[in-house]
Amino acid sequence: MKDKVILAYSGGLDTTAIIPWLKETYDFDVICICIDVGQGKELDGLEERAKYCGAAGLEIVDANDEFAEDYISPCVMADACYENEYLLGTSMARPLIAKILVEKARKYNAVAICHGATGKGNDQVRFELGIKALAPDIQIIAPWRDPKWEEEIKSREDELDYCKAHGIDLPFAPDESYSRDRNLWHLSHEGLELEDPACAPNYDHMLVLGVTPENAPEKGEEITLHFEAGVPTKLNGTAMKYADIIRELNDIGGRNGIGIIDIVENRVVGMKSRGVYETPGGTILMAAHKQLEELIYDRETMSAKIELSNKFAQLVYEGKWFTPLRDALQAFMTSINEYVTGDVNIKLYKGNIIKKGTTSPYSLYNQDIASFTTGDLYDHKDANGFINLFGLSLKVRAMMKLENKEKNNEK
Repeated sequence: MKDKVILAYSGGLDTTAIIPWLKETYDFDVICICIDVGQGKELDGLEERAKYCGAAGLEIVDANDEFAEDYISPCVMADACYENEYLLGTSMARPLIAKILVEKARKYNAVAICHGATGKGNDQVRFELGIKALAPDIQIIAPWRDPKWEEEIKSREDELDYCKAHGIDLPFAPDESYSRDRNLWHLSHEGLELEDPACAPNYDHMLVLGVTPENAPEKGEEITLHFEAGVPTKLNGTAMKYADIIRELNDIGGRNGIGIIDIVENRVVGMKSRGVYETPGGTILMAAHKQLEELIYDRETMSAKIELSNKFAQLVYEGKWFTPLRDALQAFMTSINEYVTGDVNIKLYKGNIIKKGTTSPYSLYNQDIASFTTGDLYDHKDANGFINLFGLSLKVRAMMKLENKEKNNEK
């Protein structure tokens, strides 16, 4: 019996060309594993394609609910956002994919796991850190960094030629489209005119999940989200699974031009890259969650949350999901989300998310205190002593400087 290799299979040209290459180069039986995290119709016909290209088998794993509940949810609780804009759509899916690849490697007694990530991207780091953390004994094969691959294949055209030489004729064309990654949370676009930061994105050619704000309806759309302990549980009064809420928000947000960003980001490997991300549902969820937090967190908790959110986002972006620090930060986020419960009303209008009112049984907003009218809980005169103590160090320093200035003038 031949040794087995688990191939993270997407059905695209890269992973399709890898099937015959693994058989020819390593004499492996190739078992393709495709993890469904919301790719939609991209998964149609994958089994036939994989077997046609020489795979010993293909298994599609439905991980949509696990993705939403165990990976997206912690990131929403953390308000995780990389470099102020990127909502981590690709990043948060990779550790789940790595985890399932390891599980399947154990199931099939495979000696290796192979992925099709390039040597310039973030995904090679994310996949391999996840695999190393969960299965340090399993070999990792990354063809785009393998000298044996480089001897024959250096471009998309070379991949097409390689497939044809091995009797594989599939409807792949030269690179005439964007490089895309789609899941339940987002859709990313790279390549073509986006490789030049001086060029504007061709949104008419690009967008899949929605429309630009200019093309959104003239009338806005109002929605209500209900959260329980930081988790969205109802949309417009209807109880729904987390994954279904995201799907519905993707439709609602997409048609209202929500969640389109054009960003130049700093990759883990050191280079800058430009991409356009469509995250309609995720953008709405993040905004609603933050809107509810405003009512509930005290000043110190909010300050710590903002600081640790950036660290959480960086860990996820770098593929460090299976680390003690990410576990500890998630425990903090879960703890402070205990009282993030309530209803958030928002209006979506031409790319904008507009607040329409927020309520929570755990709100710290007290109208008696916040009102300009003097009430029993707050006396304006109380501020005198507070300001004297709060500004004491400033006053002492100013007095010192004044005293020294006077002494110097006397000289």
